Amino acid sequence: MVTTVYLVRHAEAEGNAQEFFQGSIDTALTEKGMKQLDCLAERFREIPLDAVYTSPFSRARITAEAVNRFHGLTLIPDERLREINAGEWERRKWADLPTLYPAEYALWTQKMYDFCAPDGDRMTDVYARMRDTVTEIAQANPGRTIAVASHGCALRNFLCYVEFGDITRLKDVGWADSTAVSLAEYDPASGWRLIYKNSADHLTPELSTLRTSKWSQYERKQ
Repeated sequence: MVTTVYLVRHAEAEGNAQEFFQGSIDTALTEKGMKQLDCLAERFREIPLDAVYTSPFSRARITAEAVNRFHGLTLIPDERLREINAGEWERRKWADLPTLYPAEYALWTQKMYDFCAPDGDRMTDVYARMRDTVTEIAQANPGRTIAVASHGCALRNFLCYVEFGDITRLKDVGWADSTAVSLAEYDPASGWRLIYKNSADHLTPELSTLRTSKWSQYERKQ
């Protein structure tokens, strides 16, 4: 039986607005992020959901609550859906990283799949964790429709697995806007199939985070 899985990036949080690396820091949502959640809740109003899973970080959990606003389900926290731990990079401004950590930043922009910040998670470990976790969640929900609220880098790794099956294609996945939604299906017989990725059609241009993000515009040029 095919499982339908909606993958949702959290709403805009302090690190997105102030442009520092959040990673495992449990940052709060911004005013814009809360407005994004109203749009996200409306997107999911008519989508039948059987379960909603979430990263334990508050920015993801509050996003999951918006997905669940019209469904009344009990949220299921899963620590494995957390964001990458970026070690010494956390709380560092994106603009400062090329100077402070030139070797690591070169990997981030050119060979992201080899990235590991000092005292942080290896990207390959995040890829394996998200691959195994979301697959396990899908296997536990045969024939159901579920939502998973997580984080930008974590979801990028999972989408890379679904779309390419090869972590060296990680940069090709691209970044998602805040509250962006991807849809994938899991068939025990044939595996994963990507339906669409990083859709933020529910946001107005004024509510987009990526449209005003200096670091994401810079990285798209790399």
